[in-house]
Amino acid sequence: MTVTASAEGIAAAVRAASKETRGLPPVHLWNPPFCGDLDMRIARDGTWFYLGTPIGRPEMVRLFSTILKKENGRHYLVTPVEKIGITVDDAPFVAVDFTSTGGGRDQTLTFSTNLGDTVTAGPAHPIRVERDAAGEPSPYVMVRAGLEALIDRKSFYRLVDLGAHHDGWFGLWSSGQFFGIIPSDELPDG
Repeated sequence: MTVTASAEGIAAAVRAASKETRGLPPVHLWNPPFCGDLDMRIARDGTWFYLGTPIGRPEMVRLFSTILKKENGRHYLVTPVEKIGITVDDAPFVAVDFTSTGGGRDQTLTFSTNLGDTVTAGPAHPIRVERDAAGEPSPYVMVRAGLEALIDRKSFYRLVDLGAHHDGWFGLWSSGQFFGIIPSDELPDG
């Protein structure tokens, strides 16, 4: 089933639902019925598309990002009264920058996303790295409730410069937790 709802209509419903709350809407409390799929897609680079066209209003994209929910491996836009499936090519967010304070085990890494979210890596916001068949890494940081940000290439290169070896792994410390990137013995020489 395909939904014919408009992006403007969904945005209006979100604004109405979120007026009562400060910050992010409580999507974890909303369990409305599934209404079908919408022709909305988030590309790997973080661009949002509606009906095949990039959404050019950053405020609308930010608004949609606040009602994203992931269930059973699928992504949805959720309001108190409807749940609509969307397509996400990789991760719904892109971590476009980070700051580092401290060093070693006391280091803290705080990421900023393309949509204005800020998260500090640690137990609630882990960093993970997947490698494809050719060994190319795809690094992620958890933003909220199962929704991750793909860490962009420039930030990942900067993170690698901060890396350390620990228990046979090369990785990163943040908020007292170590996040392995690659086994130390698999690092290329040099």
